Amino acid sequence: MAKKSEEMAQNPGNGPGIGFAVSLGAVTLIGPLAIHLFLPVMPAVKSSFGISDALVELTFSITLITMAVVTLVYGSLSDRYGRRPVLLAGLSLFVVGSGIAAITDSVAMLIIGRMVQAIGAGCGTTLTRAIARDAYGPETLIKAIAYLTMAYTIGPMIAPPLGGILMDAFGWRSVFWFAVIVGVTITAAAYFVLGETRSRADIAQRPVRFLSAYATLCTQPRFVAYIVHSGCMSLVFFAIAAASPFLMNDVLGRSATEYGLFFCFFPLGYCSGNLISGRLSGRVPIETMIMAGSVLTVAIVSTQTTLILNGYLNPYLIFVPGGMLSFAQGLALPNAQAGAMRVMPSLAGTAAGLGVFMQMFISAVSIELYGLFADGTPMPMIVLTSIGAALVFIVGCICWTLRVPERPATLATR
Repeated sequence: MAKKSEEMAQNPGNGPGIGFAVSLGAVTLIGPLAIHLFLPVMPAVKSSFGISDALVELTFSITLITMAVVTLVYGSLSDRYGRRPVLLAGLSLFVVGSGIAAITDSVAMLIIGRMVQAIGAGCGTTLTRAIARDAYGPETLIKAIAYLTMAYTIGPMIAPPLGGILMDAFGWRSVFWFAVIVGVTITAAAYFVLGETRSRADIAQRPVRFLSAYATLCTQPRFVAYIVHSGCMSLVFFAIAAASPFLMNDVLGRSATEYGLFFCFFPLGYCSGNLISGRLSGRVPIETMIMAGSVLTVAIVSTQTTLILNGYLNPYLIFVPGGMLSFAQGLALPNAQAGAMRVMPSLAGTAAGLGVFMQMFISAVSIELYGLFADGTPMPMIVLTSIGAALVFIVGCICWTLRVPERPATLATR
């Protein structure tokens, strides 16, 4: 393993094998297992513990908040100590946290378990992007991120339906036992297949201090625009994601299994958008893809809002626009993420961490705002998605203004 790791780190141009790619894609499933698997059981958790909408939303949003914070640490730690040891530590924590949540008998312990689970899950998105950049090179970074995101969408595609089935058959605790089993499997695959991709020379360099690295990146206007746009896109999606289980269960009277099946519209749209991003990588400017996603987001939110305000509400009006918004995300996010990481390649891990932090943090804010103002109607969702769509368009225009037009032929070399 050590010899393979050294060769991979020193010769990324040789390209990793299929086993490496599959294992790296599997690691991306950790995030959906922490986030989306829990969605169908939220009404049952609320009923089981007799808690408010705001508190049950906290058991969900605490995962995003925690993942947001730890991604800041994972990126810099992986730049300093290497990708492999940090990744394995994170995966192990995910398994432990899932176990705590499975055996809890109180809301407090459930929140603690969810936090530990999230601390571990935070390694997935950040480190897979950094590892992809190391292993596949900057020339194909947009394509690598797009295809990794497509692998990631397998999680949201199967997690809610599976969570709903487990919930209806065995109760809400079963989703956490399932997470334990899958987490152990993914950890084993990472241990035996994923070698170190950061070269010894890079690891041995005098590390840049965490705060100094963050400050350096945040003084770059293009970097800030890229990560803020990613966050605003996530705000729109998670406003719908947070509202959907309660609108389906409490307002429309649908089961957890039905919710999980309708939820498939979201990852299908996201996967399709990422597929197009991967195909257009290197041929269409990053800022053009970001702007396309921004315009599409405004159009979809406007249409959904108009129909709901005119008295129409059914599962298709929640999930079809949601799937189309996910498609718009798939167009914009891989390009914004790759653009952020190419601003300062020497801080790619830190940049990936900051980018994920912005997505997770704004998503958590969106979820908590929905929980705070939830009133049994679609209005809180409408307000949040409308605000988010406006911000997406504004920041998308800023990204377009800051574009570098003289380098359209080498967009993937970031």
